[in-house]
Amino acid sequence: MGETIEKRLSDLGVTLPAAAAPAANYVPFMATGSYVFTAGQLPLKDGKLLASGLVGRDVDTAGAKDAAKQCAVNILAQVQAALGDLEKIRRIVKITVFVASTPDFTEQHLVANGASDFLVAVLGERGKHARSAVGVASLPLNAAVEIEAIVETE
Repeated sequence: MGETIEKRLSDLGVTLPAAAAPAANYVPFMATGSYVFTAGQLPLKDGKLLASGLVGRDVDTAGAKDAAKQCAVNILAQVQAALGDLEKIRRIVKITVFVASTPDFTEQHLVANGASDFLVAVLGERGKHARSAVGVASLPLNAAVEIEAIVETE
């Protein structure tokens, strides 16, 4: 990989925020062996949710896709906090995308593309991952999307 992850982030106009602190009795990431597991990341930017409510009623697919991208940005912020250097990422193993959606909404996979596309744009081959996209009745803070990740490290 010729370009650094930092350069790709810069080229995309993305600055990683400080990793969010946990809001309850849990840790924001757990590093064990050669893996980092992130807690679910909400689409928070500058302390505010980018999308709230149910997708299919309060948020359209495009807005939820943007929210999923922000969740992925926040995942990288947690991984940065865990590892100190994003170049230590060997690969994103899996992401699980939770989409708060109406019962008839069936585009969770399209919402998840916001995170998947971003991770591949930033990490290249290391960003390709397995994925689950799941519709749920509600999420913390009335967020429209929440994503957790499993990351293999060097």
